[in-house]
Amino acid sequence: MAGIILDYESKELDVSCSERKRELRRRRHRKKKLSIFGRKLEKATVSERTVIADKLRSLTPGGDSIVARWDLEKR
Repeated sequence: MAGIILDYESKELDVSCSERKRELRRRRHRKKKLSIFGRKLEKATVSERTVIADKLRSLTPGGDSIVARWDLEKR
């Protein structure tokens, strides 16, 4: 359990600072990828839109809501 410290007296879980940095890096990477996919959607064909929708679903836990908001499931 690298980076996680348990305080047995207060029963609280304390996550180290490096985990927060990883989380922020992942968030920034997702934001960057979303902007790239948004630009590609402007010229995308129907088959390319389905590929982008699948990539969005695998990129983030909220991918289904992004796909619905961007209307990628319309055919």
